[in-house]
Amino acid sequence: MRFIQIDKEQADVPVVKNVIYALGLVWRADKRLMIGYFMQEVFGNVFVWFVQNILFLKVLLEIITGSRDFGMYCRCLLIFAVLSVLDKIVTWSGMRIEKRATKNVLKNINNMIFEKAQSLDVSCYEDPSFYDKYQRATLVATSGYFDIITYDFVSMLSGIISLICVLFTVSSINPEYLLFLVPIFLVFIIETAKSKYVYKRDLEMTTNNRVKAYIQRTVFLRDYAKDLRTSNIFSVLMSRFEGAIEANIVILKKYGVGLFVYSMISSLFEEFILVIGTYAYAGYEFVSKGNMSVSGFSVVLSSVSSVRDVTLEITQCFDEMNQMALYFQNLKDFFDYEPKIVSGDKKAGKFESLEFKNVSFRYPSAQKNSLSNVSFRLNKGETLAVVGINGAGKSTLLKLMLRFYDATEGEVLYNGVNVREYDLATYRNAFATVFQDYKNFALSVYENVMCKPCTDDEKRLAAQALKDSGAWRKISTLSNGGDTVLTKEFDENGAGLSGGENQKVSTARLFARDFEVAVLDEPSSALDPVAESEMYDSLARVTEGKTVIYISHRLSSATLADMIIVLDGGRIIESGTHGELMALGGKYSEMFSLQASNYSNEEAENDEN
Repeated sequence: MRFIQIDKEQADVPVVKNVIYALGLVWRADKRLMIGYFMQEVFGNVFVWFVQNILFLKVLLEIITGSRDFGMYCRCLLIFAVLSVLDKIVTWSGMRIEKRATKNVLKNINNMIFEKAQSLDVSCYEDPSFYDKYQRATLVATSGYFDIITYDFVSMLSGIISLICVLFTVSSINPEYLLFLVPIFLVFIIETAKSKYVYKRDLEMTTNNRVKAYIQRTVFLRDYAKDLRTSNIFSVLMSRFEGAIEANIVILKKYGVGLFVYSMISSLFEEFILVIGTYAYAGYEFVSKGNMSVSGFSVVLSSVSSVRDVTLEITQCFDEMNQMALYFQNLKDFFDYEPKIVSGDKKAGKFESLEFKNVSFRYPSAQKNSLSNVSFRLNKGETLAVVGINGAGKSTLLKLMLRFYDATEGEVLYNGVNVREYDLATYRNAFATVFQDYKNFALSVYENVMCKPCTDDEKRLAAQALKDSGAWRKISTLSNGGDTVLTKEFDENGAGLSGGENQKVSTARLFARDFEVAVLDEPSSALDPVAESEMYDSLARVTEGKTVIYISHRLSSATLADMIIVLDGGRIIESGTHGELMALGGKYSEMFSLQASNYSNEEAENDEN
């Protein structure tokens, strides 16, 4: 199991800038979250650590020793009671504000993440390192890190205010005691180093955690249930799962000793020097030198306790903020990502032609081209079939056509203009596409077809599209017809469709919209020969006069095409009409004859059954 390599950029992130960045996002999402925590923490902590533990104690001891009269005590007691009630009111109000704001912040931040994800290049989804970064970015929101860093910032701020008040009181008794507090500031340096150390550990565990999450998700998905129960693949997955756990254990052991050393050094400066040193010197002044009053001695000891508690609170908050800031670097990188596929300014007009001119393409991490010197032209109203075996480059051709990627060499022209010059939204909107890895969602059938909430008129349009795709025979038998939700994930009355039925529903999206060019990528991969023939008859009817591109390794669609190009190894090895290629007796003729005989055998078996 591989570990993630830590580079200098990841290990030396700007902590302070990231804290400011995170707090800025929170403030923009809903400023009430910070206000609510401020009301809870600042007033309450100053009241407990300073007013209650030190000032009130000092007044009480001065009265006992005769330095102040009882009237002063009564007045102080009244003020204390008023402040106590006020503390409860402010804390309760702040809690209400904070609870309401927390949900709003998480909603707004998640929306920002979703919107950014929509703008990413398709290539990001084919890059494993992107998933690592995306997982760490979404972890910031799903784990409530925004809430934590806001609480820690306000809590640390309240601790600093309390600490200043306590130090001012101690210095008024004897400034020499401030010397024992100097080591406390070293704790912050130690905790900063410790936070980065923890971050390195967690970063190395990210891929292992992603493997664990994938396997945990897979064993519960319906799509994998049959394969898991009829093969040995479950043992392979469990082996990977156990390997990820073992790899994480190795990482934890690797960093365990270092974290222990950090904690011990931090405790030494945080408690031993502070508490033992102050107590010893205060005892020396009180007993041996006799120049300290009882009230002063008690206040110093109480102050030391408060300083220790406040420092511990500040240190913990500072430590957590450092860790959160490191995680926020991933979110910042995610938001700062600039798509490589940049939209142009021109609006894509009505389709006239699409041309590939000497196009070659190589994926970023690949050693060789997926397409090499591909050239062809498609004019309005023509039908093109792109055929070839799996891995021939058909899907890559589609990605360049829709500008999910840009050509490495050569150019793709729409109406004679390089596609890079067009506005992405208007350009892609010219194509109605059915992908081979079709997906339907846990929404109603009508919503899956129209891709939006449907009016009654839109439902009628969706129903007709379902009839054209051949899906309506099944959909009409469902309890709520086209209003039935697909899958039972969120609705116990939902419907589960077969692979072929799901593909028909997905294909219905094409029939439900107006388009310039129809692109069908393996549109019948899940259909039997009869259903496939019916679908192509419907496609031929609906797309009459339209420009259509079929991309398939199944050649039944090729007979409908005005032009066929045959891809092999990323190159066009044959092109022409069906009749021309059959007469040529090359690769296409061989593939077509083989598939035709397979279809004949399947139909014969169906007749016998």
